[in-house]
Amino acid sequence: QVQLVESGGGSVQSGGSLRLSCTISPGYMLRSVFVSWFRQAPGKEREGVAVIQPGGSTYCPDSVKGRFTISRDNAENAVYLQMNNLKPEDTAMYYCAAGRRVTGYLLRMGAYNYWGQGTQVTVSS
Repeated sequence: QVQLVESGGGSVQSGGSLRLSCTISPGYMLRSVFVSWFRQAPGKEREGVAVIQPGGSTYCPDSVKGRFTISRDNAENAVYLQMNNLKPEDTAMYYCAAGRRVTGYLLRMGAYNYWGQGTQVTVSS
């Protein structure tokens, strides 16, 4: 079974930074899969905030573009989300997700087969 474990969440002030980590089961090679970060705040739908494709290309939606960066370390089998200039509206539970065959829009929840349990990010004003 593929397992993803998030870490790095916490509480920060507006304008601060956090770096989230997603460690993935050995043998699930990052060069062969899509890995994304999603977030969900209370009362809101889950939304994708970043994706890295098997070839290494990345995409972020306008809501976080310029502030969030997704990256990976193939040797460590880990994916990271660097979040800078955090805002209160970024407060949410953040999840990483992975899938082998992702087509169409790359931040659809249904495109991903494996999910972590989430790490909480809280940004105070």
